[in-house]
Amino acid sequence: MSEAKDIKLDNSWDKVFPKSDKVNHKKVTFRNRYGITLVADMYTPKNYSGKLPAIAVAGPFGAVKEQSSGLYAQEMAERGFLTIAFDPSYTGESGGEPRYMASPDINTEDFMAAVDFLSVQDNVDAEKIGIIGICGWGGLAINAAALDTRIKAVVASTMYDMSRVNAYGYFDKTDEDARYEMKKSLNAQRIADYKSGTYKRGGGVVDPLPDDAPFFVKDYYDYYKTKRGYHKRSLNSNDGWNVTGCMSFINQPILAFSNEIRSAVLLIHGEKAHSRYFSEDAYKKLKGDNKELMIIPNAVHTDLYDKKDVIPFDKIERFFKSNLR
Repeated sequence: MSEAKDIKLDNSWDKVFPKSDKVNHKKVTFRNRYGITLVADMYTPKNYSGKLPAIAVAGPFGAVKEQSSGLYAQEMAERGFLTIAFDPSYTGESGGEPRYMASPDINTEDFMAAVDFLSVQDNVDAEKIGIIGICGWGGLAINAAALDTRIKAVVASTMYDMSRVNAYGYFDKTDEDARYEMKKSLNAQRIADYKSGTYKRGGGVVDPLPDDAPFFVKDYYDYYKTKRGYHKRSLNSNDGWNVTGCMSFINQPILAFSNEIRSAVLLIHGEKAHSRYFSEDAYKKLKGDNKELMIIPNAVHTDLYDKKDVIPFDKIERFFKSNLR
């Protein structure tokens, strides 16, 4: 239990978005099934009565709750939901050692632990809990919904399948030989880390930005490396994951049972996003008449991080109110 005592919460408003005067905000903590203490921002609508439907939000992959997930959580609280935006295990203000690791298992568990926490709050209706995953956490949200029958509705916004992109690279261009060489390099790094007693960081979004950088790299730079989205605790804004931090995603597919999800699913993606194929392919696997794919005209990947005139919050509100009942 010492880990929770060691966590020092920063209660100042250090988000990359303005604070709303329509909601109450406070920091909360909860523990996942692996004993890791997670830190979250809780947003509650002012002047509510009775038990509220609740939503847990996480992502993007390598971001912190002070960025996009907090924006989503605060907006949905303005619309009548109790929400939490949490830092995943090993990142941000949450616990877990060593730092800057990711895990298809533990990160799926993080979402489920958030549902545990929400289910026992006096002001939450435990039968009305949903989740929102952004970017790489969109895929993890779908994975959580496939395992956790308490999740009644899930939104995946500008989704990445982190297993697919780690194993096959962007646009599925990594073949078996290239993957073998990548695994050789990662395992060599494991030995180097073991000898040094530290973990080499992989670097966040490239900075300075090369003139010939692909558009999607420029897209990420525009969010994580500028005043728009930079945060001191964000991995993508700074030194990134450990080099070996995402290694287990290579051979642990997270969407294997997504076809068995019975709860409602809404996938949202930008028409011009480099990552659009992740949502389109995930949608093809879903079954039932309560699944939907929404493509936002002209939007790129990071438009759905923070652009409130692009993110379809009215649609998201209707989706949750229709399915959390």
